[in-house]
Amino acid sequence: MLLPRKEVPQIELNLINGTRWSLQAQESESFTMMVFYRGIHCPVCKKQLEELAGRLDEFSERGVNVVAISSNTEELAKKTAEKWDIPELPLAYGLTISQAREWGLYVSNGISDKEPDQFTEPGLFFVKPDNTLYAASIQTMPFARPGFDDILNMIDYVTKNDYPARGEAEVALKTEMA
Repeated sequence: MLLPRKEVPQIELNLINGTRWSLQAQESESFTMMVFYRGIHCPVCKKQLEELAGRLDEFSERGVNVVAISSNTEELAKKTAEKWDIPELPLAYGLTISQAREWGLYVSNGISDKEPDQFTEPGLFFVKPDNTLYAASIQTMPFARPGFDDILNMIDYVTKNDYPARGEAEVALKTEMA
């Protein structure tokens, strides 16, 4: 389980533009926002990433680096870029199931011939420049993702107020003997 204020797993993936993306190499002013999406088969992902692509300037103005990541193959990732309206969005592909599990993502088996045999469910991670987790939202299915207005408002608030990462407290569990 990833915890806020703790270092996240390193990850390096190919981008559809022929370059390589590495979390460790990011030099954001505030956060790197990693948007893990299900893949080209997902209409909810299409809507989310198209909205994100149209708002990249708003994230950039706030010092946020953005990348969208899937377990799709290179061929499917390039097809995604061709069919979806996401021209400027950095699109990484080839996330392995093992890498997905390191990030705490849920993994699903395909239930139709339109879906891959296995793929990750959505996740959204905010990583600070020191490679520690600030915040995360992880879904078990394609629905109920955080909206970008809320995310941008969150970035503005936490930046202005130097709001700390939350949710890192260790909880001591007590067991009662009967």
